[in-house]
Amino acid sequence: MQLVLIQTIVKFKPSRLPNLSRCSWLNLSHNWEWLGLSGICIAALILFGLNLGETPLRDWDEGIVASVAREIWRSYENGNHWLYPTINGGQPYWNKPPLVHWLIACSYSWFGINEFSTRIVPAMLSALSVPLLYGIGKEIFTDSKAVVFSTLVYLTLLPVARHGRLAMLDGAIVCFLNLTVWCLLRSRRHLRNLLGVGLGLGLICLTKGIMMGLLLGAILILFLAWDCPRLLKNSWFWQAIIIGIIPVLLWYGLQYLRYGQAFLGISLGDQTFSRIWSSVNERQGAPWYYLLEILKYTFPWLLFLPGGILTAFTYRSSSWAKLALVWSGVYLVTISLMATKLPWYIFPIYPALSLLIGVNLAKIWHSGRRYPIIWSQILRLSKTETARTGVPQAIIFIILSLACYLASIWFGLVSSPPDYNLLLVLGIMALTLTIATVMLLRQSRQFIVTLFIGLYVALLLFFSGFHWVWELAEAYPVKPIAAMLKQATPSQQIIYTSYPYHRPSLNFYSDRVIIPTSHEELINYWQQEQSIYFLIEPSLSEQLHLEGRHVLGTVDHWQLITKKNCSTNCY
Repeated sequence: MQLVLIQTIVKFKPSRLPNLSRCSWLNLSHNWEWLGLSGICIAALILFGLNLGETPLRDWDEGIVASVAREIWRSYENGNHWLYPTINGGQPYWNKPPLVHWLIACSYSWFGINEFSTRIVPAMLSALSVPLLYGIGKEIFTDSKAVVFSTLVYLTLLPVARHGRLAMLDGAIVCFLNLTVWCLLRSRRHLRNLLGVGLGLGLICLTKGIMMGLLLGAILILFLAWDCPRLLKNSWFWQAIIIGIIPVLLWYGLQYLRYGQAFLGISLGDQTFSRIWSSVNERQGAPWYYLLEILKYTFPWLLFLPGGILTAFTYRSSSWAKLALVWSGVYLVTISLMATKLPWYIFPIYPALSLLIGVNLAKIWHSGRRYPIIWSQILRLSKTETARTGVPQAIIFIILSLACYLASIWFGLVSSPPDYNLLLVLGIMALTLTIATVMLLRQSRQFIVTLFIGLYVALLLFFSGFHWVWELAEAYPVKPIAAMLKQATPSQQIIYTSYPYHRPSLNFYSDRVIIPTSHEELINYWQQEQSIYFLIEPSLSEQLHLEGRHVLGTVDHWQLITKKNCSTNCY
């Protein structure tokens, strides 16, 4: 039915359709360039800033980052304690350097401690990475279409927009990486921009550690060795890098003077370089793990990536091709060989992939009714009547749009209760892909504009709901339980739980330390400790035969218990 409808629509003449190729934002002259860039910045600020405070923080990075930032905020009045970050009531935090944590602590001073103030700084840094990628495109492309398309592809990639909104370190890393690359490209003409290269690498090291700085710095050096080796022989380049890493060395030196060898063993060992050859928290995967991540979350732009890679190899003597190939290739191979596999490790590759996709989209745009060779190979275009109707060209979009239609009907009409947010999001996606399919069948390049607009609107609707932090559905909600813990236990109290995994978000919301414990250990603690609190399932308290227990509260099938003598004497 959908195919018949599409073929019927295709028969109409497109003479009355607006000629989007004449839009001023796609033909950026000098007079319109700043207006176009301002529009991109506003779109990024809206997308990354929408509805940040209505969804609870998720476990692991968000909960950990928020807890560390809160303790830094609390220590502002205690002298220089902000230099030595802590977590869980005073335990040294050696996982990552505290640059983003410092910025979030400042946000707490301005907006209070809540989800919005926790996410706003990483989100705005991620939004800043969008115009920085635009600046990179201006340095390497002579075609304004490639600049704009690369930037808009990056803006409308789901993993970029979603991870960039979370209170994590990766959005800041990509922002500082884009800043470093932009300054590096500009330094080929003006050496004073080398100072920005050193500053960017220093910010990267102060955000996620020395190993990330070494990896990204090595990628930039490889690019320079291929494209502009004279800069590597310039003393200003190395002086700028030394200036940039001085604050990093000072911070690491202060930690070593305070904590000694233990800091180096954990910060540079267990939490950094050991991730190369051993997995952390059993987060291992196959070498193609990150290829699957790209396949899962980059549609529909993934369809245009092979053509971009082929174009880059064809024009590999160009600076843009060298940068995109070295950036994406070296980074992907490196993280794929690491033993530890985490989904957000792939984040710094998306600017490079956006450049490749943007180049291919610009090539399609300029080709008019003729598609590049890669499309002919993939879609098997021929001179047959079927090819002239355009059905093979749009087969993937038809499948995707059908899937979106079915999913929107399921979530909006079949499931109980109906989920109208997903109904709207999937409906917009289905409509976007349908219109894009029609334009593809007409071999109209305006399908590119349709995809940009439709994906942006769909992302806005998606982020206006609560599904965008889908990890929250993997475990019980923490805020009701945290409220019970705050009401019934002393501040900074250690609480043992039968839940098998750490919940950093529960630690943050409750301002308590909740430790996963086996059943045998629970029994031992109950027998040995006088003042003790358990967060366990109600049936487990009967099963463990915990004598003299006093129930302080029950929320969502979780029970807070203590000893009867503790319930009256612990405060």
